[in-house]
Amino acid sequence: MGSNKSWIQRISLDRYFNYWVVLLIDTFVSTAATLIAFLGISYLSETVVPSSVLMLTAGVAVLASVVSFFALRTYKIIIRYSTLKEVGRFAGATLLKEAFVLLYLILAARIVPDFSLHRNFYLAGDFMITLAALVVLRVMMLVAYDALKSRLAANRRVKRVLLYGVDDKSVAMIMRLQNSTHYRIVGCLTYGQKLRSYRVGEQPVYYFEDEEDLQQVTARLSVDGVLFPTTDCAHGERDRLIRYCESLGVKVLITPPVDEVVDGKIMKQTIREIKIEDLLGRAEIKINMNEIAAGLRGRTVLVTGAAGSIGSELCRQIATFGVGRLILFDSAETPMHNIRLELEARFPELEFVPVVGDVRVRERVDMVYRIYRPSVVFHAAAYKHVPLMEENPCEAVMANVVGTRNVADLAVKYSVEKMVMVSTDKAVNPTNIMGASKRLAEIYIQSLGLAIAEGKVGGSTRFVTTRFGNVLGSNGSVIPRFREQIEKGGPVTVTHPEIIRYFMTIPEACRLVMEAATLGNGNEIFVFEMGEPVKIADLARRMIELAGLKVGEDIEIEYTGLRPGEKLYEEVLSTKENTLPTSNEKIHIAKVRQYDYVVVAEQIAKLNELAAMVDIPATVRLMKQMVPEYKSQNSRFEEYDHEIEGEQRERTA
Repeated sequence: MGSNKSWIQRISLDRYFNYWVVLLIDTFVSTAATLIAFLGISYLSETVVPSSVLMLTAGVAVLASVVSFFALRTYKIIIRYSTLKEVGRFAGATLLKEAFVLLYLILAARIVPDFSLHRNFYLAGDFMITLAALVVLRVMMLVAYDALKSRLAANRRVKRVLLYGVDDKSVAMIMRLQNSTHYRIVGCLTYGQKLRSYRVGEQPVYYFEDEEDLQQVTARLSVDGVLFPTTDCAHGERDRLIRYCESLGVKVLITPPVDEVVDGKIMKQTIREIKIEDLLGRAEIKINMNEIAAGLRGRTVLVTGAAGSIGSELCRQIATFGVGRLILFDSAETPMHNIRLELEARFPELEFVPVVGDVRVRERVDMVYRIYRPSVVFHAAAYKHVPLMEENPCEAVMANVVGTRNVADLAVKYSVEKMVMVSTDKAVNPTNIMGASKRLAEIYIQSLGLAIAEGKVGGSTRFVTTRFGNVLGSNGSVIPRFREQIEKGGPVTVTHPEIIRYFMTIPEACRLVMEAATLGNGNEIFVFEMGEPVKIADLARRMIELAGLKVGEDIEIEYTGLRPGEKLYEEVLSTKENTLPTSNEKIHIAKVRQYDYVVVAEQIAKLNELAAMVDIPATVRLMKQMVPEYKSQNSRFEEYDHEIEGEQRERTA
C-alpha cells in the first residue's frame, strides 16, 4: 500500500496515553457523576437547589476530584495493563473525594437546609455513580484498545503460538504477551491428558502424546510456532516436542535469559528462534556465588586473553562481583575494542583498563604487573585450534608454554595471591601439539607452585589449573561453522561419522573456573564434569533440522576425514579412578604426576630456545620427551614416536 496506509495501520499501540489527558477525562467523569447524583437526589426528595449552588457544587467536585486523583495517582495507571486490582485505588480516590464533598455539604446546609437532611443519600449516590463511571470508563478504554489491537493484527501478520507449560513462568509469559503486536498466544501445550479442557491465564490447555496429536492441534489452530518460556523447558523437550516440531515444520521459539550476549552484543530479553546451544546446554549448575564475590570484591583482577570467548565471558562475570579494577590483556585489537565498549556500557561504575599486549613478550607482561599490581590473575590467553597448531608447533610453544611461564613467573615476582590457568581436556593423554603445549603449561605452573610450597622457591602465589572440554559457540568452533555452512546452502562438513565431543556453555565453563578458584588451596588441577558426549554428525543433522531443512534433500552432510592431530573420541575428564571429589559435584581434582621444578624449568628454557629458532623437529621431540603420554595421531609427527620408541628399546637392550 506504500505511503497510502490507512490510519489503523499507522497507529502505534506501543505509545502510552498522556496522563494529563487521562486526569482531565477522569475529572470530567467524576464531576458529571456528582452533578447527576445531586440532581437525582434533589429531584427524588423534591429539594430546590439554586443554579448558583449547583455551579458551586460542580466547582467543588472538580477541585475534590483533582486533589483525590493526584493523591492516589490514578491518572498514571497504564490503561492497557489495568486489572481488577486498580478498582481498589479508584475506590480510595472516590472516598477521599467524598470527604471533601461531605465538608461542602455541611457548609452548604446553611443555604440549602435539605442538604443536611439528605446528606447520606447525596454521599452514597455520588460515591457509587463516580466509582461505577470510572470503572466503566476504564473498561471502555480497554475494549477500544483490544479492538484497535485486533484491527492492527488483521493488517499485520501476527505469529500464532502455543505456549509450552502451565507453570508460573508460562502464566507470566501469557501476561507479558497479552498486548504484543507480534505474537498471539492461542493456548498452552502440555504432554499428556491430565490437564485436558483446563484453562490457564484465560488460555485453553491442549495436549500432545505423539507427533500426530501435535499435528492436529497446530493445524486446527493455524499455529506458526511453539514458544518455550525458558531454556530449561526447551532442554527437557529436546528429544520429543522439539523433534515433532522440526518434523512438522513448526517453528520453535524461546525466551532467552535477560541481557543475553550474542557475538559480543547485549541482546535484551526478546523472543527468538531456538538455537542448538539451547538444546545442548544443561540445567543451571549451583555455584557458591557469595564465596566467589568475597574472593574478588574490591580486588584488582587481571584477565589475559580477555578478548577471547572464555576470557571475555570471564570479564563479564567478574565485573558483577564488585571488583576494584579489571585489567583486560589481549593482543587482538578489534575484539579488545568491542569487549571494552560492551563492559563500559554495562558496568559504567567499574574501572576497566584495556591493555593491548602479548603474553609472549615478558616485558609487556611485567609492565602490567608493575603498574597495576593485580591480586588475582585469570590466564586464558592461548592458541587453541588443533589443526593450526599442528602446522605451527613452535608458535604453540611460544604462546601456550612460554607465555604461561611469563605470566606465572611475574605473578610470583609481584606477589599475586592466586593465578588461575584455563586449560583443556586435550591436555589429557595429548595426541596433538596444542594439547601437549597446554599439558606443558600445566606442568610448569604446578611444579612452580609445589616448589613455593616446599620452600625451594621464594614467593606466596597459589596456582590453580582448570580443565574443560569444548565450549558452545566459541570463536572458530564447530557450531558457528555449521551455522555458516547451512546459511550458504551446504554441504555441512564433518570430519568423521563417529567423532564425538563433550560440550558446555561458555557462561557455565566460566562459572566453574571461578568456583574452582575459590576451592583451590594451590597446585591443584581441577577438571569439570562435562556431561554426556555428543556425536558431531548428529549435531550437524540437528542444526539442519532446526533450520527447517532436511538432510539429504536440502543440505548434504559431507565427511572429510580426521584433521591432523584430531582424536576420534575425547578423553573422559572425570572418573573415580583418575580424580578426587570436591564440595562441588561438577568439579573434581585430577590425579596427575608431579614434576621437579628445577628440571622442568631447565627443559622449558631449552624448549623456548628451540621454538624461538623455529627448529620444529627438535621442539616436537623435546615436547614428547617431557610429556611421555603425548602420542601423535593422524599427524606428520607420528614418525617421532616411532623413533623415540626405537631409541628406548635400544637403551633397554
